[in-house]
Amino acid sequence: MTLSEMRRVLTERGIQLTKSLGQNFLHDGNQLRRIVDAANLQPGDKVLEIGPGLGPLTELLLARGAEVLAIEKDRRLVDFLSQHFNVAPVSRLPAPRVANDRAGEAPAFLLLHDDALEFLRREQRDWSDWKVVANLPYAITSPLLVELAQAPLGPQRLSVTLQLEAAQRLTAGPGAKDYGLLTLLVQVRYEPMGLFKIPASCFFPEPDVDSAGVTLVRRPEPLLSVGQTVVFTKVVKRAFGQRRKMMLKLLRQDWPAPALASAFEQLHLSPQCRAEDVSLETFVGLIRLLTQPTEPAPTT
Repeated sequence: MTLSEMRRVLTERGIQLTKSLGQNFLHDGNQLRRIVDAANLQPGDKVLEIGPGLGPLTELLLARGAEVLAIEKDRRLVDFLSQHFNVAPVSRLPAPRVANDRAGEAPAFLLLHDDALEFLRREQRDWSDWKVVANLPYAITSPLLVELAQAPLGPQRLSVTLQLEAAQRLTAGPGAKDYGLLTLLVQVRYEPMGLFKIPASCFFPEPDVDSAGVTLVRRPEPLLSVGQTVVFTKVVKRAFGQRRKMMLKLLRQDWPAPALASAFEQLHLSPQCRAEDVSLETFVGLIRLLTQPTEPAPTT
């Protein structure tokens, strides 16, 4: 779908795009193909698309043979997509997998009218053999990514567009100005595999910020158990709550000083270090030490 076609559809339907919903539609064909290429799609892959808008990315995904579940919040856009793709939208998904009347086969395209973030928080589903390919609504990018990354059975791969600032935070390393809470909450489960900038002119309307495409791939083996990941989240949130303060002092609000002192010593962490200088690997090591079983005191 070209820019002129987008303008025509929006004009004919009297649709005024809403900034609060992060409605900046990607129309550049080259950039759309880059996103799909980064997803490494194979025919039959199950794809979750969040915020399809007018469907230009959806068309490419279906052309590659993907089975697409698209979640759109805006009723006006749902109505257009329903007519454009000749599908009936649904307000909820049957469990455990969507099926049609053809011997239980999955439909090529399912359109869900829902708030994607609320849906992901409400629906505990197995996404482990899914891919996420989407031009994410900027207003909810960070919570969406954290929700997907920390799902017990998260998707195998994410190929998404987002604000350049958020993309840099996802791919940052310790000591960088963009390194922080979002970095760690996502990287503990996913490895960033690539980033490319997308000019504002590729969107309609043009956003006030720069954009980028990012690919995240689920780690082959989890760094932490499910229970340890809960502790990890608590620790990094506390550590970055006041990022200019010494991490040891902040963590003492939740953990006994002797246990922290011992863990810091084993990891060769300075008591004066700040969270922004501590690597993911060191945070993982810290969690493993803090969650290891304690030996019972000897009996006399």
